[in-house]
Amino acid sequence: MRNLIIVLVVTLSVLSCKNETKQTENSEHDNHMSTSKKEDVPNKKVLSPHTSTMTMIGDTHIHIDYSSPGVRGRIIFGGLVGYDNVWQAGAHNATWIETNEDLVINGELLPKGKYGFFTIPSKEDWTIMINKNWNQHGKDDYDEKDDVIRFKVTPSIPDEVTENLEYKVNKISETEGNISLAWEKVMISFPFKLKN
Repeated sequence: MRNLIIVLVVTLSVLSCKNETKQTENSEHDNHMSTSKKEDVPNKKVLSPHTSTMTMIGDTHIHIDYSSPGVRGRIIFGGLVGYDNVWQAGAHNATWIETNEDLVINGELLPKGKYGFFTIPSKEDWTIMINKNWNQHGKDDYDEKDDVIRFKVTPSIPDEVTENLEYKVNKISETEGNISLAWEKVMISFPFKLKN
């Protein structure tokens, strides 16, 4: 009988300890959960989201990678982006363009590879520069001697404002395409073709 009482006391003690441990774990878990609710923290909006555009023309893959700032009520060209100054054609890091095949732009050869894409906006014509140095912050390390291709284009004024900077690579045929940049009240574009 005495052994039976001892077994009962030990069993009750063990069960009681497990119950207390479980309650403690649950209350700690409940406390943990209540202090880490994500909906209490507002999501911060990215002002110049990183984005890209790409297309295939035949077997050629053309890819443009950039950060896309918004107008947000500002004067962009001749204001935020000064006229007659080098611009990295996006926000943050320099915009880059990559092609897995040779292209011909403005009658000049762009060998397959990855390049920085820069512009010099002006009231009349814009200068487009495709530069060897694609991996740089803004235009900090831009050097004209690294330009592979440099040419001028005349901007157009679209009917609608483009709130966020947008690049497009459009397929015209199996051997030709068009690259465009639109932001605020300005659009520039230029054709390219695949090297035969």
